[in-house]
Order: sequence, then C-alpha cells, then structure tokens
Amino acid sequence: MQNIITSGEPLAALARGWQLGDGHFSTLHAQAGRLRHWRYHQARLRDACRRLRMPEPDWPRLQQDALAVLDGSDQVLRISLLRGPGARGYGIDGCGEPTLVLNTAPFPVHYYDWRERGLAIGLCHGRLGSSPLLAGLKTVNRLEQVLLKAELEQRGLAEGLVLDGAEVVREAVTANLFWREGSRIYTPDLSHGGVCGTVRAWSQDYLGGRLAMVSDGLPRLLAADEIWLTNALMGVVPVTLVEEQWKSSSFSTARELQRAYEQTD
Repeated sequence: MQNIITSGEPLAALARGWQLGDGHFSTLHAQAGRLRHWRYHQARLRDACRRLRMPEPDWPRLQQDALAVLDGSDQVLRISLLRGPGARGYGIDGCGEPTLVLNTAPFPVHYYDWRERGLAIGLCHGRLGSSPLLAGLKTVNRLEQVLLKAELEQRGLAEGLVLDGAEVVREAVTANLFWREGSRIYTPDLSHGGVCGTVRAWSQDYLGGRLAMVSDGLPRLLAADEIWLTNALMGVVPVTLVEEQWKSSSFSTARELQRAYEQTD
C-alpha cells in the first residue's frame, strides 16, 4: 500500500524524490468535491509509472485518498508519486511501493478571465533541452521550467513560448500549444522534449483526424490563423498576441474546444 506523507512524518520516504527527482506528478482541477477529467490524469500517471519502471499504486485507493483531502471548493490538487525508499544511489532494485503525496491549494481564479479574454504571450530566450528518455513526462524535476518561469517574471510576462535547441517550437512554459491553419489543427511533436498534458490528450481524442503533430519553427506558428494554450487548470486559453503580433480575435476553434471540454468530465 502506498505511503501518504504528512508534515510530521519522516522524510526518508521522500528521499528519492528530493535527492534524485525520482518521481512524477499530475495537477488537476478539483471542483465541488470531484476530480475533473480524472481518467486522463490516471492515464498519465499510469504511463509515467510504466516508463519510469515504477510499480503502479492501488488506483482505487489513490482516488479515494485524493477525494478525501478535498473540501468541496474550487481547488488545485497535485498528485505526486515518488519511487519508494530502498536502494541507495541510482539503483532501483529493492525500492518498495511508490510514495503518494497529495497537495491542495485554492484554484487560481485568473484562469477564468484568461479563458474569456485571451492572453498575450512572449517568446522565451531560454531553450528546452532534448531528452527522449523523459519526453512527455511530468517528472518532479522541473528545473527547466523554474528557470523559464523566472525569465517570464523578470520580463513581466504571464506566459511564453519555448523553443528547443534546434529552434523548433515545443510548448509554453506551463501549457501545451495548438494552432490552426485554415481547417487543419497542429500541435508540436513532443517525442524529444516537453510535457504531454491531460488537455492535450483530451484534444487528441476530441479532434481526431483534424489534429496533426509537427516539428516546425516560429515562422509557421506566427503565420497561423489562431493559436491557443491548454493545461488542466487554465483549460483552453486563446492567444491574442505573440511578441506584439496580433492574432485572430474570433477564436472560433478555441471556443469550440472550450465548450466541449467543459461539458466532459
């Protein structure tokens, strides 16, 4: 059975998480005592366990424990799974069941305004590294994002596009990226870096053959008819400006996705 850590318990069970970044997490919107889009978060956590060679937790118990920490308000819930304590160093032989850590916080209400009004974004100077072994995963090591967020704060930006070392557009600092060219919709291929978010996974299911994954540079994105960002907290957010370049004000596809996403659970 997984361990649930509280502030008064030994840190030994967290050792691999804080010493090696050996774990992964998913952050979801909890509303009125329910876990929104839980199946996508569970699928993400399960895939990460498989790829990181970590035993899967007792999923019904995990869901029960997650629901138990909610208070019925509009909340953020972070579910972290850290490799269980055991072997010293990098080896994983002898590590036990994963350690479950649950954290809650009030929901950032500015995301509702972003959904309605859209968001102006910049272009980050920092670049994402290539990491095929970890591509797509949301591991507890988020140092690239910490540095990119520091850049945004220094420049007074709410969000920014991130390119990789080959100048290919990958994502935003805290969100996945989509754009529309005519009737076709595109999102960056993340097989070499970036995070595969749960709204991105939902969008793949919803859009089906309308969506293609590509690896392209900034000029193609800036020529798009419409751009939007997604993550589990912000939902679907239209982009109004990219580096002072005006984008569509109709947001037709983003609005379609907003309606469809809010109607599913």
